[in-house]
Amino acid sequence: MMTSGEKFVDKFMHATDKFQHVFGPADQGDMDSPVVHRHDDSEDSSDEQLSHYDERTDSDGHHYAIRKDEQPAEEH
Repeated sequence: MMTSGEKFVDKFMHATDKFQHVFGPADQGDMDSPVVHRHDDSEDSSDEQLSHYDERTDSDGHHYAIRKDEQPAEEH
């Protein structure tokens, strides 16, 4: 007797098999070639905004950001 989880997986696998027959097998491409990520305007804008901050980590391991123009002068 199948549990509801097993029924779901069975139905899901049948559905993916039908998709493969309609659309063909998944195209994995060349697994040895590097992934090329192209930025869109939104990502470029976000990168520019984040470039004004430095990430810091406190002694407890918590991460936070501080504006580069508000950083205290480093003591030598």
